[in-house]
Order: sequence, then C-alpha cells, then structure tokens
Amino acid sequence: MIGSARRARVESIDIVRGAIMVLMALDHTRDFFGLPGSPTNLATATAPLFFTRWITHFCAPGFFFLMGSGAFFAGRRRSPGEFQRFLVSRGVWLIVLDLVVLRCFAYQFNFDYRVTMLLVLWALGWALIALAVVARLPVAAIATLGAVMIAAHNMLDGVRATAPLWRILHAPGVVFASSSHLVFAAYPLVPWMGVTMAGYAIGTVYTWPSERRRRFLARLGLLLTIAFFVVRGLNVYGDPAPWTHQRTAFFTFLSFLNTTKYPPSLAFLLMTLGPVLLALAATERATSRVLVVYGRVPLFYYVVHFAVLHAVATLVCLLRYGSAHWMFESPNLANYPFSAPPGWGFPLPVVYAAWAAVVIGVYPLCRWFAGVKARSGAAWVSYL
Repeated sequence: MIGSARRARVESIDIVRGAIMVLMALDHTRDFFGLPGSPTNLATATAPLFFTRWITHFCAPGFFFLMGSGAFFAGRRRSPGEFQRFLVSRGVWLIVLDLVVLRCFAYQFNFDYRVTMLLVLWALGWALIALAVVARLPVAAIATLGAVMIAAHNMLDGVRATAPLWRILHAPGVVFASSSHLVFAAYPLVPWMGVTMAGYAIGTVYTWPSERRRRFLARLGLLLTIAFFVVRGLNVYGDPAPWTHQRTAFFTFLSFLNTTKYPPSLAFLLMTLGPVLLALAATERATSRVLVVYGRVPLFYYVVHFAVLHAVATLVCLLRYGSAHWMFESPNLANYPFSAPPGWGFPLPVVYAAWAAVVIGVYPLCRWFAGVKARSGAAWVSYL
C-alpha cells in the first residue's frame, strides 16, 4: 500500500488486500471483454452477471480502508511534519499516476484527452491528502470524522447541484465539458475520505495482541453487517436507490443487495466493510503465499494488470477484425475506455477465463517486484 517495504508486515492485511486485488481484476476484465449491458439493471441482467459485478463491490472500500491502516503504520515511524509530507507526496503521485500514466498507457491507449475519467487512484490520492490535513488530530477524532462522513453524507442526496466542486465532493458527474473535451468525476471524494480515515483509526488495533485484535475485528465486522441489514431493510435512509419488489423473491433479494456505489452509500459501505473486517479477523492466523504477493505490491499490480488487460483486448481485436484502431479511440463518454468494435463482447465463461489468465499471468512480475521491495531501501519503491 504505502510505507517502507522493510517494516514488519501484517500478513492478514496482505492476504485480504491480495484477495481484493484479484477480485478487482474480474470487474476490469468484464469492462474490456464482457457483453454490452448493465450488470445492475435487474430488468435485463442475469443473476450470474449481477453477482459478477456485486462480488467486486468489496474491492474499492477494502482498498481505501486498508490504505488508511497502512498510513497509520507509516505514521508511527515519522514525526508529525514528516508524516504529513509523506501523505501529501504519495497523494500527489497517485493523482498524477491516474491522470497521466494510467490514463494514457493503460485505461485508454491514447493521448487526446477528449475524455478523462477521475477514477480510483485519483480519489485515493485526495484521500491521502485529506488524511494529511487531519493527521495531527487524536486518532479518536479522526475516527469520529470518518464515521460521520460515511454515515451522514447521504443526507445531502436531495441536493441537486451541478457545480464542479459538488460533482467532485459528493455527486458523480461532469466537472468540465467543452466541444472537444470532457472530464467526469466517477469517485466523489467525501465518503471515500471517510473510509480512509476509518481505516487509519483501525490501524491502532494492530498494536494490540493478536487474539484481542481478532475478537475486536470479528465483532465490529459482525456489527456492521447486521447494521447493513437493518438500514437497508428499513428502506428509509442510507441509499438513494431504495430496494423494490421484483418479479420473483430472488430478484427482490438482488434489489436489496443492489446498493449505490457512486457515491458509496451508507448501505453500500456497511455491506462491504463489515465482511472486510470479518475477513481480516478470519485471516489473523492464515497464510497464503500467492495472495500475500499480490497484497504486498497492490499499486504495481493495479498498473500492470490494467495495461495487460487493454493490450490483450487489443490483440484479440486485431486477430478478430484485422484492425485494432477501436482500442485506441475514446471520443466520448459512451466509448470509454475504448470504442467497442461491431459485435464486441464475450459471454461470462470467456470473461472468467480471461480474468484467470491475466491474474496468473501477472503473478511472476508481482513476485519479482515484491522481492525488490523487500530487499531495496530505495525511496522510489515506496511509490509502487
């Protein structure tokens, strides 16, 4: 995540983070190779498609949360001023990485900037910068601020504003548009900042003895999971899209699970963070050499797997159509991150096979870089 590669590792965090990275690749593989259609539109989506999307909902909350915990570890070895500069420098790097490196060489394979999406690394960067602002506060105050941002931001759902700052902070949407360029904020910052602050506060739990920590994480995870069923069941507050009765009881259950990610609603975050905490408790004594590798180099994995996915999609397109120009074109929001060729898209079994191939294929590179991080004292490795 962030911090020195030489610090003592908490293996349970690496395992859970590694599982998150593996699941995340499934959603991105579906973006590049899946058939057209929304996986969350219950009028048209099948149950397998819905759950292919739903299972990946745990990724972003878990990543922001564990980034906050990683920041807590990094802060223990630095003075307050050094820690704040550390967070800001990492935050700025993530923003640049998202808007320049990944935007051009992984997401879209072009340099025209006709369409730019403000995505997860951009939000992660600003979450670190926000954490730097409050870093000198007591941990209890940071935890309270994070909890309030998570729990209360849905009170603003009724505000219908189109100002760019509002789009950036709370409601996803276009923050800049001209005849030739468009910038779209997909990850509104306020709730994600709250998740990062909550994760930072949970970092203190990792100073406790293992058994006490495991019990606390399990109880808190169970409490949040129960809170999800209560909040979602009441259907009054916590998500701008209430669940509704569907054509069958099973699809009504899918509607219950179909919480809002953009921005992440209270129900969405309770639904995902509860199981993440339970997973941290469950892996307290676990080992997994493969997941640990992915979990120790999450940013490196993120960059590499996106570039590989787009490159493989380009190769498949070239073999299938004799040309791959579509993979370099994203002239408008409907054609992000590429313009799908006529008839493009594959059924779920192919998507799952491609997912497995990419995850397995990048493992040797990730294992190599994990070794570099473990052996090197160079400052640059902490940025990947």
